[in-house]
Amino acid sequence: MLDENHPTLTFFHAQKLPLIQQNNPMKKNIVAIGHGYWGKNIVRNLHALGVLYGVCEVNEATRQQVAQLYPDIRIFESPEQILFLPEVEAVAISTPAETHAQLSIQAMKAGKDVFVEKPLALTYQDGHEMIKASMKHHRILMVGHLLEYHPAFLALTDLVRSGELGKLQYIYSNRLNLGKFRKEENILWSFAPHDIAVVLRLAGEEPIEVMATGGAYLQPNIADTTVTNLLFDNGVRAHIFVSWLHPYKEQRLVVIGSKKMAVFDDREPEGQKLKSFDQGADMVNNQWVPRQGEGIPVAYPNAEPLRAELSHFVECINERKQPVTDGHNGLRVLKVLQAAQQSLQTGGTRVPLFQAVQQVAAL
Repeated sequence: MLDENHPTLTFFHAQKLPLIQQNNPMKKNIVAIGHGYWGKNIVRNLHALGVLYGVCEVNEATRQQVAQLYPDIRIFESPEQILFLPEVEAVAISTPAETHAQLSIQAMKAGKDVFVEKPLALTYQDGHEMIKASMKHHRILMVGHLLEYHPAFLALTDLVRSGELGKLQYIYSNRLNLGKFRKEENILWSFAPHDIAVVLRLAGEEPIEVMATGGAYLQPNIADTTVTNLLFDNGVRAHIFVSWLHPYKEQRLVVIGSKKMAVFDDREPEGQKLKSFDQGADMVNNQWVPRQGEGIPVAYPNAEPLRAELSHFVECINERKQPVTDGHNGLRVLKVLQAAQQSLQTGGTRVPLFQAVQQVAAL
């Protein structure tokens, strides 16, 4: 469970959800929609938390597998079967991204709180409509930006906020692998939402300008690799390199400060994922010279990020409070994604962030 006094939790301020009085704490009341590549992990954690009421899965063979794994829960063939069940208080959606908006809005209209995997939606307009539905029906809307619940990232955020790294200067993130190739979305929309979310969290504001380049090699018009550059008004710059056409797996976030540097490498073993480096550049005899230093591991709790994320969702349901990664958080990421997509489609042109959403009224 996350500490609600942690700086990461209050960095972006969202509107408070109206309090809904509940007579009894909720128990097994969440239905997971989708039991695929990532959905099965959501199901496993919800079941371990004791809040899994059922699983909704369109594939018959998968439904049979779920029934064998979890004989104590209900199995549903379609979302329509669960929308009007009064005992179902919430849904956790892990379906193809193009279905996120419609499923989420239907669920919120039916009085269900919603956890939806990243990206929140595939357009800013759809994300905007999802937030409108959550506000109209007084429902919680939470997006699965997993890295924002990773204990190593929370410790990295503390390093930045405390000033130990000095003035934040530059951030870069690499998320690389061979596969899983998708047809519904390109690599930018598949991999980059996590990285954009943490970069925005560390920078403390939205970028003023976005530029993205990439290439499609396996399928026409579906980028397999992209590099996205972000410029912030406070002078911070960031770049995000994502690829599913890469010889090895890498998940690395590097933060450069004026005093020190830090690296969050999720491929390292527990206890070694976050390191602080007393490295930088010093002025000596009117010349900049590098300062070398060994990486020192930074302590952080050993906890599964997905378990922490879903625990936070359950906590928000029970206490009727806004999640850390609420709909507004997801919409900020969508805004950057849409600007990056616009830049990608126009040969890497610089896109002021407001241009990507200028047709949408401000919330």
